[in-house]
Amino acid sequence: MTTPSTERGQAAAHVDLPTKYQPADVEGRLYERWVSAGYFAADPARNPGGPAYSIVIPPPNVTGSLHMGHALDHSIQDALVRRRRMQGYETAWVPGMDHAGIATQNVVERELAKEGKSRHDLGREAFVERVWAWKAESGGRILGQMRRLGDSVDWGREAFTMDDGRARAVRTIFKRLFDDGLIYRAERIINWCPRCLTALSDIEVEHADREGELVSIRYGSGEDEIVVATTRAETMLGDTAVAVHPDDTRYKHMVGREIELPLTGRRIPVVADEHVDPEFGTGAVKVTPAHDPNDFEIGRRHDLPSLTIMDERGVITAHGPFQGLDRFEARPAVVAALRQQGRIVKEVRPYEHSVGHCQRCSTVVEPRVSLQWFVKVAPLAKAAGDAVRDGRVRIHPPEMAARYFEWVDNMHDWCISRQLWWGHRIPVWYGPDGQTVCPGPDEEPPAGWTQDTDVLDTWFSSALWPFSTLGWPDDTPDLKRFYPTSVLVTGYDILFFWVARMMMFGLYAMDGVEPFKVIALHGMVRDQHGKKMSKSFGNVVDPLDWIDRYGADATRFTLLRGANPGGDVPVADEWAQGSRNFCNKLWNATRFALMNGAHVRGELPSEGLTTIDRWVLSRLNKVIAEVDAYLESFEFAKACETLYHFAWDEVCDWYVELSKVQLDDAATADATRRVLGEVLDSLLRLLHPVIPFVTEELWTSLTGEETLVRAAWPQADAARHDDGAEALVASLQRLVTEVRRFRADQGLKPGQRVAAALEWGGSPLSGHEEGVRMLLRLDAPGEGFSATASLPVEGVTVRLDTAGAIDVAAERKRLEKDLANARKEADQSRRKLGNESFMAKAPEAVVAKTRDRLSQAEADIARLESQLAALPTA
Repeated sequence: MTTPSTERGQAAAHVDLPTKYQPADVEGRLYERWVSAGYFAADPARNPGGPAYSIVIPPPNVTGSLHMGHALDHSIQDALVRRRRMQGYETAWVPGMDHAGIATQNVVERELAKEGKSRHDLGREAFVERVWAWKAESGGRILGQMRRLGDSVDWGREAFTMDDGRARAVRTIFKRLFDDGLIYRAERIINWCPRCLTALSDIEVEHADREGELVSIRYGSGEDEIVVATTRAETMLGDTAVAVHPDDTRYKHMVGREIELPLTGRRIPVVADEHVDPEFGTGAVKVTPAHDPNDFEIGRRHDLPSLTIMDERGVITAHGPFQGLDRFEARPAVVAALRQQGRIVKEVRPYEHSVGHCQRCSTVVEPRVSLQWFVKVAPLAKAAGDAVRDGRVRIHPPEMAARYFEWVDNMHDWCISRQLWWGHRIPVWYGPDGQTVCPGPDEEPPAGWTQDTDVLDTWFSSALWPFSTLGWPDDTPDLKRFYPTSVLVTGYDILFFWVARMMMFGLYAMDGVEPFKVIALHGMVRDQHGKKMSKSFGNVVDPLDWIDRYGADATRFTLLRGANPGGDVPVADEWAQGSRNFCNKLWNATRFALMNGAHVRGELPSEGLTTIDRWVLSRLNKVIAEVDAYLESFEFAKACETLYHFAWDEVCDWYVELSKVQLDDAATADATRRVLGEVLDSLLRLLHPVIPFVTEELWTSLTGEETLVRAAWPQADAARHDDGAEALVASLQRLVTEVRRFRADQGLKPGQRVAAALEWGGSPLSGHEEGVRMLLRLDAPGEGFSATASLPVEGVTVRLDTAGAIDVAAERKRLEKDLANARKEADQSRRKLGNESFMAKAPEAVVAKTRDRLSQAEADIARLESQLAALPTA
C-alpha cells in the first residue's frame, strides 16, 4: 500500500509498512546498513571548528556475554552518543574488550584440563598462543551482542587491551612511572588466591559475611598468662608476638616479656601497639605478620619476624603434626590439639564475620607476604581527588562524590603484579649480577638478561583506556580532537575498580588533563522487588532473551525508563511487554498517518490552524524543551516517562483521534496532514536515541530521507506555545473523560453508541461538537429522543437517552457516595481554615493547598448535585 509521494528535497515518503511491527525483520537489516554506510564512524578532520563528543566504552571482558548491567550501561551511552550526533557533534564512541587476565587464563586452563594437561605441560609461549587462539575463536562474543542491542560504536576504532597499540601504551607509562620512582618492587603482604595462584589487589577481593567460629586461646601460664581470640586458629603457628594497647593497665607488667606460644615450643614477646582496641575481647591480639595485613604493619613497627606457615595453595608448611594439611583442615586440627592441652578458654560457634573472596573464582583469599610490584599511589591519588574537588571533573549525581573521595583519599599502594602468563608481561629485565633495567617500548633489553615472569594487573592496561584508544603515546589527530573524553558512563560498583585508576593515570600521562569531564554513575539492575539479580535467587533476566521476545528497542526503553542518576534500576517481564506495546503504538499511529497523507513537505503553516493543531504543536515544543533538560542532566527515566505519556496519551489517544474529524474536512485536511507529519517527525527524532530501530523504520517511511541517525535534533520553538489552545483542549479532555467515566459506571461498552443532546451554553467547546461526538460515541438525537440522564461538565450539559442501557439506581447510588465524600472533604477543609491555631502555625503553602481542596470540593458538590437532579425518577 502506498500514498502519494511527499517530497522533502528529492526524498519521497512511502507507506509500505506491514500491519504489525516485527523487530526481528527490522533490527539486523538496519544495523548492518548503518555500519556499512559509515554513520557511526568518527572523523577528527570533519568539521574541525565544530563540537566533539567522545565516550570510551567500559571494555567488557573477552570472556563475557551481555548481561542486564551491560545492557543498561550501553543503552545509556548509546542514547547520549546518538543525541549528540543528531545535534551536530563529531562523535567518537570507542568499543573494545579487556583481556581479563585471571578470568581468561582460567577459561583456557579448564579447556586444557579436559585434555588432561596443564599450562606447564605446554610451557609459557605455547600457552599464550593457545589463549590467543581461544580469543580469536570464542572470545568477543559480547561484541556481536552489542550489535544486537544497537550500539552505535565506531567499529573502525575497536581496541583490545592486549593489542599492539595498547601494549605500546602500557610499556610507555610503566617506563615513566618506573623512572619517576612511582613503581617499585618490595616484599609486602598482599591478597593471594590459592586457586588462581596469583596476587590480587584490594578491589579484586569481594567481602561477604560467613559463619565461622571465634576461639579464645590461653597463651603462656601463671603470671605470664594472656588470652587471645581468633577466627583463624591455624595461623597461630606463625605468631611472632602478642600485642596490647600501651595504656591498658591490665597488661603493663607484661609488655617486653616473652611468653610461651602453645604447640610450637617457641617463646614470643608481648608488644604495646596503639592499633589494638582494648575494648574488644580481652584487649590482647595475636600477631601473625606473614598472614594478616594489620599484623604485618605491627610487625614492621616492632621489627618482628614474619613466618610463612603455608604455601601458595594454602597448605600448611610449618613443621609438626599439621604439615601437609589444607588450611581449612588444619583449623579444627589445631583447635583439637589446643583443647587437649587445656588451652581453649572459650568457643563461640557460629560466629559471623566478613571473609574476603577472589572476585574471579570465589576462593577464600589468603593474606600472604610476597615479593611484588607496586604503584606508589599517594601523589597520583591526590591529583585524582583534586580534579574532582576543583570542578575539572564532575561526578553525577553529586552525592556520589563522597564515596569517590573516601576511596582516593585512603588508597593503599597498588599491587600491580600477577603470577599469571596471560597479560602484559612486566617490562623489567634482570642482569646476571642482580642489575635491573626497564627499557622503553622502542628500546631493546641487554642481551642475555631475563625478563620478570609476572604480568601486570588487568586494571593497569584498562586504566589507560581513555587515551590509549585514541593513539597515545603518539600525538594523534584522534587524541587532539577527542581527549579529554566527554563523559564516562559506568556503574557505581566499579567507581573504585576502574574510575579512580583512569583518573590517576590520565592526569599523570596527559600532563594534568583529566580523562573525562563528567563521571555519570548509574546503579545496578534489580528485579521488580528491588532484589539483586542472582542465579541462586532464580531472578536473573537475560537481555538477549528480551531482545528475542520483545525487540532491542523494548529492552532499551524498559531499562532507560527506570534509570535515575545513581539509582538502581528495577525491571520486570511485564514492563518489557509494555515497552513492546509502546513501540507497536508508535507503529500504528505512524502507519495511520501515512495512510491518510501525513507529510513533512514545505513549511509548517503559521496561520489558519485549528485549536487542536495549535494545541498539539504547543505541547510538542514544551516536551522538546523538557526532554532536552532531562537528557542534559542524565535524567533518562524522566525523559522516557515524558516521551511515553506525550506519545501515547496526547498524540495517539487524543490528537490522532481528533485529527480524524479534521482529515475528513476539506477546509482543515491539508494543514492537519502537515501538522500530523510534523509531530511524528519530531517525536520520532526525540525517541531515536532511546529506541533507534523502530524510529528509523518509521521516520524514513514518513520523510523519505535516508536515515534518522544523522538527522537534526529537534529544537524547541517558544513561539509555538499556545496556552489558550492548551486550556481549551484540557477542558475538552475533562468533558470527554467525565462522560466516559459515566458510561463505564453504567456498564456501557466503549463502542456502544448512545443518543445525546449537547447544550453548549456559550462554551468555546461548541466548535468541537463533531470531535466530542466521535470520541464519546454519541449519536445526534432523533425522533422520539428523551433524555434519561443529564451531566453538566465544563459548562456543557450532556443529555443522554440511556433508556434500557443504564442502571439509574446504581448511578444514583454512585453519585450519592461521591457527593458524601465531597461534602466530607469540604467540611474538613472549612474546619481547618476556621481554626485560628492552624492558620497561625501552618506554612503558607499548606494553607493555600487547603483552600484549593475546599474550592475543588465545593465544585464537585455542585456538579454532583446537578447530576443527581438530572437523573430520571423511579
